[in-house]
Amino acid sequence: MLANATMGSFVATADPVKAREFYENALGLEFVSDEPYALVFNSNGTTLRVQKVSEVVVAPYTAIGWHVSDIESVISGLKERGVEFIFFDGFGQDEHGIVTFPGGAKVAWFKDPDGNTLSLDEY
Repeated sequence: MLANATMGSFVATADPVKAREFYENALGLEFVSDEPYALVFNSNGTTLRVQKVSEVVVAPYTAIGWHVSDIESVISGLKERGVEFIFFDGFGQDEHGIVTFPGGAKVAWFKDPDGNTLSLDEY
């Protein structure tokens, strides 16, 4: 039923000013609108709604992620914009924070200002 529907994504913020700065300027997403209940961004045709809440309950797993073709280059660019990547014990990450899984997938993680875990992956 939904195979041909356009998908949207959601994450929450308790500080819309910091969230807008991060998603628009650090990540480079296109800002669409500031609505009463959410900031809206366009990420290559996918709508990201950053919901305005009084308290963010951070999920203990990745909330949203982006598929990229050159993960090292994207990490370098994001680091230049102040994004810090997460290192996990026992994951065998390289100096960029990238884990290369047995099938060849590469993944790296970072957090937004509210502590939501975000990721990059390259296949």
